[in-house]
Amino acid sequence: MKLLVVGASYRTAPVATLERLAVAPADLTRTLDRLVARPYVAEAVLISTCNRVEIYAAVSGFHGGLGDICAVLAEQAGSSPATLANHLYVHYDAAAVDHVFRVAAGLDSMVVGEAQILGQMRDAYHWATGADSAGRLLHELMQQALRVGKRAHAETNIDRAGQSVVTAALDMAAGHLDGDLAGRPAMVVGAGAMGALGVATLSRRGAGPLTVTNRGADRAVRLAESYGATAVPLAELVDALSTVDIVVAATAATEPVLTLDVVTRALARRAAARGPLVLLDLAVPRDVAPGVAELPGVEVIDIDRMAALLADGPAAADAAEVTRIVTTEVEAFLGWLRGADVAPTVAALRGRADDVVATELRRLAQRRPELTDDQRAEVARTVHRVVQRLLHQPTVRVRQLAAEPGGDQYAALLRELFDLEVPQTSPVDTVPDVVDTDTTYPGGER
Repeated sequence: MKLLVVGASYRTAPVATLERLAVAPADLTRTLDRLVARPYVAEAVLISTCNRVEIYAAVSGFHGGLGDICAVLAEQAGSSPATLANHLYVHYDAAAVDHVFRVAAGLDSMVVGEAQILGQMRDAYHWATGADSAGRLLHELMQQALRVGKRAHAETNIDRAGQSVVTAALDMAAGHLDGDLAGRPAMVVGAGAMGALGVATLSRRGAGPLTVTNRGADRAVRLAESYGATAVPLAELVDALSTVDIVVAATAATEPVLTLDVVTRALARRAAARGPLVLLDLAVPRDVAPGVAELPGVEVIDIDRMAALLADGPAAADAAEVTRIVTTEVEAFLGWLRGADVAPTVAALRGRADDVVATELRRLAQRRPELTDDQRAEVARTVHRVVQRLLHQPTVRVRQLAAEPGGDQYAALLRELFDLEVPQTSPVDTVPDVVDTDTTYPGGER
């Protein structure tokens, strides 16, 4: 099995395309089932956030796996694979590992170094584990990616500014509100992880009073109570909207929550002297209807606009150090992967030796029936010891060589020399009972 990453992000696709590709939590298991039901896809993990939709897969062949994954993504987006291909990126084998580790470390994020992606990757991994779509190869990849992400944040200051998509969006909002959010009434629509981050960040910036609304009223009440905010029913959205200057919208709704009608009615009740109403749309699919941005007195900052404004921003000072960590960890993982790939070949070689020994012992028993059971047992032990000693050094050495770049040739040479038939499987067939993100490989660093 080989690793394959296929995805689209804010770098390659507009929000409209990401909206069509986005997979709601309720549909994650079904989509993972569709992926692993394809002939070339053995394992799959799916990440769907406001900035990216990515599939990490273990595939039996590059072209077949790519075709299978693109077919599922195209069906999800209601598009043809050819049309969707313009917005997709593909990483295979070593490049796939590098990409996954860079994502976990925050190097591929819109806001370099933001830590939210780690939680999103952990959620995606847990979904795949629950759906039984992650085999040992992806278990190892995801556990190590999460560890690499934690290491990047622990050993460098890449996130020293506490930046996130929310803080970056609020910085942009402040530019429309005299540069300061302190004392500005604000509302958060949505009580999930992004909504909670929105409330926390607004509170930290001194915005207030704060209002929280959500389709599930209980979650809104709990979130509001944690920050001294006020929870309002979604049915009172128009009234609440008319009293605030900033809105952070981050729901999981499949249709816009802030529709043209809702915002228009709120503006009619809002005092003109209040200044612009700034709507931060951090959801994919979008929470703010497309026509809202054309309304006078409204500023909409969505993922597309953020990507454009942040494109030329300074990279985090520690990005180079994080890149070094990622490079080291990728090499360690690839070394382990190459070593694991040779294990079935070594097992097949030892199995062939055992078969030869067993056959010869049977022949000896037929030719020398006068041997006692003890004598036959002693001969068997002696022959087995000789074979094991002969095989020990070569098998140890081939594992070492296989862990080096280009090491797969040694396993191939063994198969050719001894005419071994080795089934094509993932490197390890067992799945860990406990998710452990702190394990490491020889040569890797904690």
